Amino acid sequence: METSLIHQLTDAFEGHAQRTENGVEYWLARDLQFLLGYTKWDNFQHVISKAKTACETTGNHVSDHFADVGKMVDLGSGSQREIPDLMLTRYACYLIAQNGDPSKQEIAFAQTYFAIQTRRAELIEQRLLDTERVSARRKLTESEKALSSVIFEQTGGEQNFALIRSKGDLALFGKSTQAMKAQWQVPDNRPLADFAPTIILKAKDFATEITIHNARVHGMSSEPQISNEHVANNAAVRETLLNRGIRPESLPASEDVKKVERRLTADEKKALENPDTLEGA
Repeated sequence: METSLIHQLTDAFEGHAQRTENGVEYWLARDLQFLLGYTKWDNFQHVISKAKTACETTGNHVSDHFADVGKMVDLGSGSQREIPDLMLTRYACYLIAQNGDPSKQEIAFAQTYFAIQTRRAELIEQRLLDTERVSARRKLTESEKALSSVIFEQTGGEQNFALIRSKGDLALFGKSTQAMKAQWQVPDNRPLADFAPTIILKAKDFATEITIHNARVHGMSSEPQISNEHVANNAAVRETLLNRGIRPESLPASEDVKKVERRLTADEKKALENPDTLEGA
């Protein structure tokens, strides 16, 4: 396919994209019909039908990606009439392209175009999730350092922190720290939290912050006092999670947060080395 044609098709697809009041990007099926090289609506409807089936098969709601709308068209007499149309998300367009006639140049192009654009959105979403997890891990590190300081200041026993944290883990997971390490296949020399999913990191952080607050406010001066407080807070957080259908000990381990951090750092470095420019704008 010639470069000029690729640019032409790209401009055509992007030029027909519209947005709802909420900022959701969509294409109208009547526009997409011609962009994909279909001259007859009936033939294109057949492709749409197959795309809807594919949407259902992947576990998505058809109505979330294919919305029925009406479109007014001009008649030769100067009057107008409404014809059926659909609002299509980018994902719906991708499915339609995948189920179209591959012998059409427009279909061949669209299959690649929408696949790349959809994948780009997935990468952005994953990066946001990775950033959130790294941030949650750093926050937990800060709150655990603060708890360690409180314990040392108020009990005089620095070694008590590890004991209190392990009791908190038992209350949160219903299993010991070592048992969870074995379940998640965490190396002995690494913290359990480095492999915990974001929701667990935030749960542990919340329980830890409550312990810090109450230990200070109530002047707790012994390991048993702070331990009981930390156990009670983790148990309360566990109860909340269970009530919402989340069982902490049944969640799978997440990717090593250190690897996630390195990946994010590498991506940032690449972006700095190869920035977008306004040349030719």
